[in-house]
Amino acid sequence: MLRPLARTLGSRAYATVSSGTPSLIRSTPEPIHVVSPELDTVLLNSISASQTGLGSLIQQYTERSGRVLDSSLRYESRPTDSRRITFDNGNSVAMIAHCLNDGTRRHKVTVSSGFALAIPGETNDSLILSCAHTLEEIRRSPFLLDGDHAGSSSGSFLVSGAAGSLSVNSISAVVSAIPRSDILLLRTAALAALPTLPVSPYPVQRETVIRAHFVTHERPQEDGWTPWVGDTWSKWVRGTVLGYRNFAGRETQPGTYDSLSHMLFSPLPTPGSSGGPIVDEESGAVVGVMLGTRMDNRVEGVRGWGIPAETIYELFSLPGLRE
Repeated sequence: MLRPLARTLGSRAYATVSSGTPSLIRSTPEPIHVVSPELDTVLLNSISASQTGLGSLIQQYTERSGRVLDSSLRYESRPTDSRRITFDNGNSVAMIAHCLNDGTRRHKVTVSSGFALAIPGETNDSLILSCAHTLEEIRRSPFLLDGDHAGSSSGSFLVSGAAGSLSVNSISAVVSAIPRSDILLLRTAALAALPTLPVSPYPVQRETVIRAHFVTHERPQEDGWTPWVGDTWSKWVRGTVLGYRNFAGRETQPGTYDSLSHMLFSPLPTPGSSGGPIVDEESGAVVGVMLGTRMDNRVEGVRGWGIPAETIYELFSLPGLRE
């Protein structure tokens, strides 16, 4: 029987660029949480010899960081009624799991959230946006750094569906990434059950009312939480945009030439929520991505930390500029 090692969820903020230069954004680690034994077993048993292993995915992450795709991401600041995000369930958000079994009695699983993007021409596969720090975390795992072990196996998965209808799809590639912004773009097999989400390139103003997809691994007592992946629960929690910061940590404003590198919001995201969408409640479009928490200052204290959705567009070509 496998002995679980430290398994963490994906809201521990990580802010280091690929060159090893630390970001000036200070973040606070989240407490360690353990996924359910049933889900843990499903993930580890889903690893196959034919899928892309973590070694290859990490190499792609390193080599393809900063890569700009030839395709474009739709501008959907005001999505149609059929496209706008509703908040009755969490079926439009999936779990991203990076799994490593070293072939002895040790294994590690890091978990975050992710969502599909609407890319014209991407009909056979789905492109999933998520955070990068959970891949970075397992990349630094001691027994991954030790080298290969006999019988070792690894892989990454997109997991969707509640208990009884769980769907586990292998991640085939890291398509691109922006390490300093803590996001990466993943490719997986076609997913008819996971709808693409509309994304807005325009940052919203402070005090905009938002909904953020929160995740918990214990059933909450309060109303509004619905079953999510496996034995987990999710809720579109109402919150507020508190402001923006640049990479130096200075306050910035939308509508100016300031760099809007990070978005601050409330309330604080739960572990496992990082990589999930922040949605403008009025328009129903994604306006940010959750990454974790950070200490803003001694007066304001700890706040939710993410990136504005305009950063996602840095992964894609601008419309009309493709050759």
